[in-house]
Amino acid sequence: MTAAERRQQLIDIARGLFAERGVEGTTVEEIAAKAEVSKPVVYEHFGGKEGVYAVVVDREVQRLLSMMRSSLTGGRPRALLEQAAFALLDYIEQNPDGFRILVRDSPLGSASGSFVSIIGDVASRVEHILAGEFKARGFDTTFAPMYAQMLVGMVGTTGQWWLDARKPDKDVVAAHLCNLAWNGLSGLETKPRLVGER
Repeated sequence: MTAAERRQQLIDIARGLFAERGVEGTTVEEIAAKAEVSKPVVYEHFGGKEGVYAVVVDREVQRLLSMMRSSLTGGRPRALLEQAAFALLDYIEQNPDGFRILVRDSPLGSASGSFVSIIGDVASRVEHILAGEFKARGFDTTFAPMYAQMLVGMVGTTGQWWLDARKPDKDVVAAHLCNLAWNGLSGLETKPRLVGER
């Protein structure tokens, strides 16, 4: 193997172990054994477990942010809400190990971590959309940041649940998320449906 191929192999192996056991439950010895190399090879490429973990997390963060940014194509606020919900659910569906890595060591509700910073990035984008809607409807825009956190937190927490449940289908989960977020409990539709095209 070339050095680049070996590095990628170690990243792939570590990613699987981190998803299964978390960073604390994974050792350099396990990574090296699965790659059929000595521990010094892992140290040479990454400096240790924390180094390979940082690379794995950075790649997952970039993948999720890229999916989020490319999915928020614009349109009316309800369509943007649907796009954001689908982006997270698409990421979970396509990268379940990556999502496990992001939420295992920085779950929602913690003050720091990769997933928390991603949620913060998405919330700041949603905040601007909500502020515009609040202003147009005569609501106090100072509450937009709080509502943005609520919306994004709701989608993130539901994503954590759906990661293992996988039922109902993604479209149904997205429709119900948007139903609650858009209509609130007092205005829930009895049979929610997505209004945007996908």
